[in-house]
Amino acid sequence: MTMTHASSGPLTGPIGKLLIANRGEIAARIMRTAHGLGIATVAVYSDPDAGAPYVGLADEAVRLPGAAPADTYLRGDLIIAAAAATRADAVHPGYGFLSENEAFARACADAGLIFVGPEPGTIAAMGSKVQAKALMAAAGVPVLPGVTIASTDDLDDLAAAAADIAQVGFPLLVKAAFGGGGRGMRLVADPAGLAEAVRSARGEAASAFGDGTVFLERFVTDPRHVEVQILGDTAGHVIHLFERECSIQRRYQKIVEECPSPAVDEELRAALTSAAVAAGQAIGYIGAGTVEFVLGQDGSFFFLEVNTRLQVEHPVTEEVTGLDLVELQLRIAEGEPLPPAATSAGINGHAIEVRLYAEDVAAGFLPVTGPLHRFVIPPAPGIRTDTGFRDGSVVSPHYDAMLAKVIAHGRTRADAARRLARTLDRAQIHGVTTNRDLLAAILREPEFASGRTDTGYLTRHQPAALTASRPRATAWHALVAALARQAVHRAQAPVLATLPPGWRNVRSASQRVTYTADGAEFAVAYRVTGGPAFDGTVEATVNDVPLGAALLLHAAGPELVDLEVDGLRRVYLVHRVGAQTYVDASDGSSALSEVPRFGQPDKMAPTGSLLAPMPGLVLRVLADAGATVAAGQPLVVLEAMKMEQTVTAPADGVLAELRAKTGEQVAAGQILAVVDARGQEEG
Repeated sequence: MTMTHASSGPLTGPIGKLLIANRGEIAARIMRTAHGLGIATVAVYSDPDAGAPYVGLADEAVRLPGAAPADTYLRGDLIIAAAAATRADAVHPGYGFLSENEAFARACADAGLIFVGPEPGTIAAMGSKVQAKALMAAAGVPVLPGVTIASTDDLDDLAAAAADIAQVGFPLLVKAAFGGGGRGMRLVADPAGLAEAVRSARGEAASAFGDGTVFLERFVTDPRHVEVQILGDTAGHVIHLFERECSIQRRYQKIVEECPSPAVDEELRAALTSAAVAAGQAIGYIGAGTVEFVLGQDGSFFFLEVNTRLQVEHPVTEEVTGLDLVELQLRIAEGEPLPPAATSAGINGHAIEVRLYAEDVAAGFLPVTGPLHRFVIPPAPGIRTDTGFRDGSVVSPHYDAMLAKVIAHGRTRADAARRLARTLDRAQIHGVTTNRDLLAAILREPEFASGRTDTGYLTRHQPAALTASRPRATAWHALVAALARQAVHRAQAPVLATLPPGWRNVRSASQRVTYTADGAEFAVAYRVTGGPAFDGTVEATVNDVPLGAALLLHAAGPELVDLEVDGLRRVYLVHRVGAQTYVDASDGSSALSEVPRFGQPDKMAPTGSLLAPMPGLVLRVLADAGATVAAGQPLVVLEAMKMEQTVTAPADGVLAELRAKTGEQVAAGQILAVVDARGQEEG
């Protein structure tokens, strides 16, 4: 193999074997393209990822001992050693982890490895958002005013910068100088909240990116977030592949992306893409990258950052252009010029992507962990699913909680939205709470349908209100779960098959079982009037309320119930895991937990207990046992999946017990502390 590395250019050459320095869906996605090009692949994996699908997809795999990113996927030395041990020619960093790490890119080149991405100097220039803004301003790209606050342990630099901060004005954003994904970002409405926002953002940025430097930037109220995909080759050519709209966000992290943007006409597209190409040319960009902008309501736009890597949302660009961005990355890394298919690309139809997360939307988008008992997103025309999970996979607290990217392509935007919403509705996701219902509701919401989206969308449209319009069929699903439960019992006890369902000496007695779902209780009482085939007329109540005037059971088994209600017939899919029953049908999905006949008092937490809202690491404990605390006072700070969560006192009182310790890993629902609201009164 021959590689070239001019003094002013990147290391390039044929790639026979590629190591992917990442995990999950992006590792699998890169492997599929590499294999299609005849390139062998090497996976690296942490201990929690040992059984992940992408590991088995690779030709070879190397273990990175440990679980935390700092011990595994952020260890550039271990990854380069794995590449050397497997005789890989190149390293593809994917996105996240080391993808925008200048030192890692340089170390790859020093080790004789092709780094599939821009040159180290480009990454360094764009890795600091402060330096990036200065470079863009010099290139004539519009930028927002801001102030940098160095990574120090005190806040004296805030006072020193008071005059500059006043010029920026409030509201403003505190942002991590290195990194992204919404981490290390805080919105500050007035000067009173600035110091705490800087301290908190610094801590989160240092944990996620290894550098706590932050900067303050003017906040544009409810702008659109529009970005432009760029490509550059080693000959110095830079092109664009149109724009993407990424405005619908929670915690400053995108959850719905689309291409093209419904707000961008041809004139604005020309201005945006010209600015993006100018940005790429100013830094000698090589490979695939993204120039991000905020777009004001008046059509003005301002530079945000350059992501020197592949973006999570790259599939929407691929769907409308017909190009494979990973293939283009690999060909550029081998030294090929940009092909005509890229330089003459056009927009064909519309594509929308949603990020399916394991998270509790009602609890404030808290990440959720645990096993996926079933994970099926049904294939359909125009639908693409990129995922790193399958049945039996475990959502770990160590990494991002994204389960999948689901992408729909259609002739029109409306076509894509309908296809995507239906696919989400039909998905079977059992074991963890997800944002699936919210995503489907957004895709059907009138303001979204009209293209009126901006970063304030989920402020104007509260998640609870968006999902309230979704049919609530939990009571019916509780009956279905009870019928499937009875079918299991009949299969396990053959003598029951000779008797009518619900047979009793006293014919008026009904079968009874109680479930809980979404914090509510559903007490089911039912009787099937029929023969041993377990079909016939059903009499049923849930919480003593009759269900339907005419219920006809066509079939009931452990995994399927065919039920007709007042002339409307549906087939319900049922999946039982221990005391949990999952029901999926055209009227929605439910996760029901069977209530034991007798309580479990030993599992009850003391009154005033503060429970961990998510599994994670105890970062800080902010009060001592015995201290007097006020309602809303921060007591414990947790970190999970690179996100901080503060647990506060539920009421005025005394901190009677403190069970959390700094540095301890806790499970969701674990008691962190106990506040005695009476203690203060008695004192």
